[in-house]
Amino acid sequence: MEELPQANAQLFQQLLTYRMPYGKHKGQLLRQLPVSYLEWFARKGFPEGRLGVLLQSLYEIKLNGLEYLLNEAQTFQR
Repeated sequence: MEELPQANAQLFQQLLTYRMPYGKHKGQLLRQLPVSYLEWFARKGFPEGRLGVLLQSLYEIKLNGLEYLLNEAQTFQR
């Protein structure tokens, strides 16, 4: 299996563990956010900083049907 560059590996790890810090889904793991919430951010604009990068990355993953990558990564994390 090809190794991810360090920055991408850290981003992917955060997608598995980062919790939404505010709003309707406060405290929920980002990877569990509904697609409709990510679509709302895509229309209105993603927040600045790390949270915005994570949400936008998650949106792209879900949009392209790659959620299985998150599920598989979580299995290896245990």
